[in-house]
Amino acid sequence: MDNIYLDHAGTTLYPESLIDISSEMLKKHLFCNPHTSKLTGDLIDQARYRILQHFNTDASEYAVVFVANATAALKIVGECFDFGENANNGGAFYYCQENHTSVLGMRELVRTNRLHVLTKDEILKNLNISKNIDIEKSGALSDDDDQMKSNSLIAFSAQCNFSGYKMPLDTIKSIQKHGLAVRGTKIRGDEQQDNGVANNFYVCLDCASFVATNLLDLRKYKPDFCCISFYKMFGFPTGVGALLVSKRGQSVLHKQYYGGGTVNTAMSRQDFHQKRPNFSTRFEDGTLQFLTIVALLDSFRALERLVPPTNEQLSVQRISLHVYRLAKYCYESLASLQHSNGAKLIKFYNHNGYEDITLQGGIVTFNVLHDNGTYVGFAEVACIAAVHNVLIRTGCFCNPGACQWFLHLSNGDIRKQFEAGHVCSDYTDLVDGLPTGAVRMSFGYMTRIEDVDKAVTMIRDCYRTTAAERLRIMESKKLPDALRQIPKRLRPKLKRICIYPIKSCSAFEVATEWALTNTGLKYDRNWMIVDVNGMALTQKHYTRLCLLKPIINLDKGVLELRFPNMRTMQVPLEMEDAKLGKRVESTFCQTKVCNDLVEGLDCGEEVGAWLSDCLETSALRLLRQNAERRRTPDGVTKDISLANQGQFLLVNSTSVRWLAHKVEVEREPLEHTIDRFRANLIMETASAFEENEFEEISVGGVNFKVDGFCTRCQMICINQHNGQKTNEPLRTIAREFGGKIRFGVYLSIQDLSQQKSSIISCSEKVIIKKKLKSMQY
Repeated sequence: MDNIYLDHAGTTLYPESLIDISSEMLKKHLFCNPHTSKLTGDLIDQARYRILQHFNTDASEYAVVFVANATAALKIVGECFDFGENANNGGAFYYCQENHTSVLGMRELVRTNRLHVLTKDEILKNLNISKNIDIEKSGALSDDDDQMKSNSLIAFSAQCNFSGYKMPLDTIKSIQKHGLAVRGTKIRGDEQQDNGVANNFYVCLDCASFVATNLLDLRKYKPDFCCISFYKMFGFPTGVGALLVSKRGQSVLHKQYYGGGTVNTAMSRQDFHQKRPNFSTRFEDGTLQFLTIVALLDSFRALERLVPPTNEQLSVQRISLHVYRLAKYCYESLASLQHSNGAKLIKFYNHNGYEDITLQGGIVTFNVLHDNGTYVGFAEVACIAAVHNVLIRTGCFCNPGACQWFLHLSNGDIRKQFEAGHVCSDYTDLVDGLPTGAVRMSFGYMTRIEDVDKAVTMIRDCYRTTAAERLRIMESKKLPDALRQIPKRLRPKLKRICIYPIKSCSAFEVATEWALTNTGLKYDRNWMIVDVNGMALTQKHYTRLCLLKPIINLDKGVLELRFPNMRTMQVPLEMEDAKLGKRVESTFCQTKVCNDLVEGLDCGEEVGAWLSDCLETSALRLLRQNAERRRTPDGVTKDISLANQGQFLLVNSTSVRWLAHKVEVEREPLEHTIDRFRANLIMETASAFEENEFEEISVGGVNFKVDGFCTRCQMICINQHNGQKTNEPLRTIAREFGGKIRFGVYLSIQDLSQQKSSIISCSEKVIIKKKLKSMQY
């Protein structure tokens, strides 16, 4: 195989020899229902003993309950754990935030109203508990204690499947003996806990990630419940796991349902039954997955054959050291990667680095960063990896709590991502620039250092090149069908078209397509409001202009003007369509716009009086541009409307998102920040500030030339939705760019008659030519 497999935390690979041996065994022997065949039943018992041997314990200490997987084991514990007298008087259910969804699902099953979530650090505080300290009256009880007893359950992972962090297992004994040092955050329930009730604490250890590459020594550490999936250890067989229950744990696990051979007797015409006395048998409903259980015996043998134990180390201990060293090497290799500007290329997610094998397993989780510090979506990395035949895992890995913790997402962020359409296991990787997940590489006993090198080289080469080159790579025919929408999503696109019919007033957003003229978008800044001296009003002095909303109604041929708490006013779009009398009453006048003299046509007394009332300023007039206005930037003469500098202003929403995250105070919705820049064309590209490298842009059949940067002024400090003045985002632009207050670029059409189209639409394909060399997306 040409694939490089780096998702051993999902499942390790199955060796070819194991498949051969297992198939030969099935062909040579007849294995039937264990209720029928003693041979099958004996082999199942051998499998139980072999499992206990692997974890350095025996049947006198632990019972093995066969289940489908670790999730099924956690479900049994959640359903069957006895919390005490009743839901209002019993113990509580505690769980670590950095847990698999299978642990979160236990919340829906446990028979207690008291639920608490603990951080990793809150659980670790139990390591400092003195033997003689009684923690909030929640210590363990002696057998002759006269208090009413209740039982509390805490669930956490031995190794986090998100970060690879290994929870120190000494916490198990401390919690069992002394209770919890910290009660965590209440999720549900009241505060009646411990009112005359003492607690026994039981530990449920999610071992699925841990035991795949680590030794769980149950002679040394004695959790009450261990939940295991064997496919993570061996790759084959799937569909079988185990719940290991200590003698102590067996006393508080009470099962209601019974089925198959789990009873000694049962009556159908009377509500009477008696469950099996054997603990394991009592919990294994129906016929066991006997063929897969029998195959486990060969799986253990295969592991020891491929990774032989030594005098100093067991097979699994050798595997643990191997994957840890690979993870450390991978981490250091990725950490050395930088962009050409010296910025870090990788952001890691772990608690303690890779200096201690007792705290870190063979997992490296990270996100890729652009050279300006913004995030690359994990879906893009998944596409790059797929084309290079590198199998990695992306997303939150069914561990939303760890994802939230490491990505610094608030509860509001999580809800916002969900409302934006993001659900578990999808490829919605960025919402408002914030990641919804990460990239994970995890290693197994067959992983080679060459595999790590190839993966690191892939990241280095693809993310130290251009976005256009990455898109070219992702458009390979090798890309799986499930990922084919990602490159399309990453193409630069025109997201919004806005025109500003009246200079300095609110925007009119185009719903579909819009006509172009030699001066820019049709009707863009064709009107302006002037005072008694013929000077144009701007938001710099009249911030309430942003509340005046012009709406172009092409069907009626009118410009509708709306202002809060005022009646709607209408003026004709084309003055020549007005009645002759009004045309006679109109007067020609001159006004100045950015040092240019502009000739306008007065739109009449009625609208002038209406504007004066709205803005509480006397003698205002609405003028429509009447004569052409020409400017000569860079020695090239262009027709423009009443806009300040150019025919079109373009901003990149990805750049605005970057800026919004840099703003430390006065935060607002992203769309509000975009509106402050009053752009005609709002684009979206894969990375921020790509627009600074544009030389030419084509949207459909319309070609634009980039005329230069837009130098910003205090106008962007006016909230376009309420007219309030702020310090941002101008202050942040000045800080981040060393005093250069530039944001967005000007565009122009040199000759509309030479264009393939005179219509622009957001649905059209965007082609970009960048400076120095052409890069077409």
